[in-house]
Amino acid sequence: MIDNDNILEVYENVAAITTRMLAAARTGDWEQLAELESQCSSQVAALRKFDSPTALTGPDRDKKVEIIRKILSDDQQIRSITEPWMKQLATMMQSTGTERKLSQAYGSNSGA
Repeated sequence: MIDNDNILEVYENVAAITTRMLAAARTGDWEQLAELESQCSSQVAALRKFDSPTALTGPDRDKKVEIIRKILSDDQQIRSITEPWMKQLATMMQSTGTERKLSQAYGSNSGA
């Protein structure tokens, strides 16, 4: 169980993971990005379960806000890299699916 003493540690872990996710996205290492996203999701799930908005005060709360801002910045940069790639991938998959449907509907031209 996560308590107030180590909640910042979990936030820092998430921030470290998102930094690595951004590096993976920048290099196009999609497998590493997916693996890190899974790790990040489990950490975030733990935060959702045990963190409360009023748990921290003073400098700890300020640190939490700083970490969250960094996580959100990394996330925005990751999305700016991955969204165009995902659109391109979807277009390629749609094109391949259309080609397959046309081939099935009209047959191959190799025998003509």
